[in-house]
Amino acid sequence: QVQLVESGGGLVQPGGSLRLSCSVSEYGYTMGWYRQAPGKQRELVASATSGGNTNYHYSVKGRFTISRDHAEKKVHLQMNSLKPEDTAVYYCNRVPEFASWGQGTQVTVSS
Repeated sequence: QVQLVESGGGLVQPGGSLRLSCSVSEYGYTMGWYRQAPGKQRELVASATSGGNTNYHYSVKGRFTISRDHAEKKVHLQMNSLKPEDTAVYYCNRVPEFASWGQGTQVTVSS
């Protein structure tokens, strides 16, 4: 069973930055970062192929950057210029997703 372990979330003020990391036991796929805000459906915010091609949700384009560390089998999400509407639990998973999910990491943007 695939293992996905997210880390790096926290409380940050609007305009601040966070860097999320995800360790993946099965790494050779297109990987993505998803988020789920309270009362909303989970959405894909960024993805990266194993070759390095990236895609972003329009709401985070220009602020978030997804990257992959092949040696460490990790996927990162650098989040800059954070807004209150970015508040959510963030998860990494394959695109399309594996059936199992990690525990996620909470990101709260608030003054």
